[in-house]
Amino acid sequence: MSVLLLFIDGIGLGENSRNNPFTDEQLETFHELSAGDGFYNYFKPVTDEDLRFMAVDANLDMEGLPQSGTGQASLFSGSNASRLAGRHFGPYPHSKTRKLLETGSLFHQVMEEGFTPHFINAYPEQFFRQLEKRRRWTCTTLMAVSSGQRLNGIDDLREGRALTACLTQESWSRVSGSDVDVITEEAAAERMVRAGERYDLVLYEYFLTDKAGHSQSEKQSRKVLRQLNRFIRHTLKTKRREDHLVICSDHGNLEDLSVKTHTRNPVPLIVQGPVDQQIEADSIMDLPDVIMQLLLEQSGRSVTDEPAVSLLDNRTDP
Repeated sequence: MSVLLLFIDGIGLGENSRNNPFTDEQLETFHELSAGDGFYNYFKPVTDEDLRFMAVDANLDMEGLPQSGTGQASLFSGSNASRLAGRHFGPYPHSKTRKLLETGSLFHQVMEEGFTPHFINAYPEQFFRQLEKRRRWTCTTLMAVSSGQRLNGIDDLREGRALTACLTQESWSRVSGSDVDVITEEAAAERMVRAGERYDLVLYEYFLTDKAGHSQSEKQSRKVLRQLNRFIRHTLKTKRREDHLVICSDHGNLEDLSVKTHTRNPVPLIVQGPVDQQIEADSIMDLPDVIMQLLLEQSGRSVTDEPAVSLLDNRTDP
């Protein structure tokens, strides 16, 4: 039993309009995950036996547009990183919020309960060379390495153990000397599912949605969403019934191509899989609690009263 966590950067719940690529009729799996209502801001929360679909806040009681650095730090720690930083900040972790990811992240929390996390994304040699010159971690890579994870590289891709940011390895196949074949979204999904047979929590980060939103390109936006649609559909088809697929985001963007910036729209939090107890979430900070609830339920244990990183909880004013 495992939790497959799909983090999709920059998708919110916006208007049902021509500026929203979620109106694409080919996104049948996205529509099924919302019980037919679609990824729009008028949706009704879904509480079916094997499906939870919630709209959660990404603004974190702060003015301005949410950003990835503080949004992801909040999402992956359960604490209000924007309030710690004094503003929304991104795309990299703020100096005042790095500790949330270095010592109290989601990965740390699940490890403290005896579970095994795994970050399945792979990175090219250029990424590691740049790290040697400038130690500039993203939120996900900082969380992974701080919890003892080894970041995947090209050998992991060749042996089918990792996923690229573009899912199909298409961008890597064009790099001279990479010797990486293009794969289908279905093959990528099967890698995710296989990883779930070895680890309790598997995280995959997909950021091309945020990039497409900033481009304001309808063509590019529909391309990445259709790619994700195929990936999610096959993940649901091949995962074990007792496994959970969790889908989340850090802020809105792609759902409104009329603007080039992020949005203040709510973001989706989806849980697909058998759930015995009620799941509640109001903001992106609730993701770690949801993940821990699922893992503990799967293992037959009860949710503890005290959070694993209570000293790092910054939900009230510092």
